[in-house]
Amino acid sequence: MTVDRRTLLKGMAAAGAAAALGSAMEPATEARERRVPPPDAMGMLYDATLCIGCKTCMVACQDANGLPRDTRSSDGLYDAPDDLNAKCKNIIKLFKDGDRTSFMKAQCMHCVDPACINACMMGSLKKREHGIVTWEGERCTGCRYCGIACPYGVPKYEWEKAWPRVIKCEMCSDRIAKGQQPACCEVCPRKAVIYGKYTDLLAEAQGRLAAAPGKYEPKVFGATDGGGTQVLYLSKAGISFQDLGLPDLGETPVPDMQQTIQHSLYQGFVAPVALFAVFGAVIWRNRKASGGDGEVKP
Repeated sequence: MTVDRRTLLKGMAAAGAAAALGSAMEPATEARERRVPPPDAMGMLYDATLCIGCKTCMVACQDANGLPRDTRSSDGLYDAPDDLNAKCKNIIKLFKDGDRTSFMKAQCMHCVDPACINACMMGSLKKREHGIVTWEGERCTGCRYCGIACPYGVPKYEWEKAWPRVIKCEMCSDRIAKGQQPACCEVCPRKAVIYGKYTDLLAEAQGRLAAAPGKYEPKVFGATDGGGTQVLYLSKAGISFQDLGLPDLGETPVPDMQQTIQHSLYQGFVAPVALFAVFGAVIWRNRKASGGDGEVKP
């Protein structure tokens, strides 16, 4: 008996697509439990009104983490990263719009409900002691879904190495284990970034807002944004957090949307079947183009 490959694959694709569409139209039946910071959560508070852009924190971060200097944009003359990358876990950026200026410290936010963890199929990214998001290389497949999922664009990949790592701030967890604080917080001459217990830092930020409401934007970024982050921000009055490069996420954790989509598409395992049909169609097309017979024979 001979089965025409075109007929077979068209039937699989149609059935899979119809099932997937029908499933996608149904609401997800399982709600995610809203995560909260662990009892031992530690974090950072960055106050943009205090930062002078000296970048001492950047140098200390590189030294503490054994990172090389990024001299690519300076023709090898000096360290000058233009964003977070495989050589830079922590960067000070400048926002300037007319007479409005502010510095901004970018790094991993150590989200309460991290999108990177939800996206990692191998569990190489996890929240561990103190709620710090860390990476385990032996589990990583190099898929880089974490970088795609992160709304802050934090995880970076070592493209130039044969055995690459995912690079991101881990809040100097090795230093914390020794009773020290993150290197960036230790060296900041203005205490623009401070380290401490998450609940204490949140109270400190709210206290600063209450004491000087005209000095700050009336919000603590990270208190609820994207489900909350253990790195909190205060911005100068008149300079929004979006001006500083932080996304407007609302209060819903990114993984809530991820899981809603996954549960809808994968209900009954129909999406993988539809995907298999698509792959089969591509294989058939390629075989036909190369002179294949176009038939499946028993």
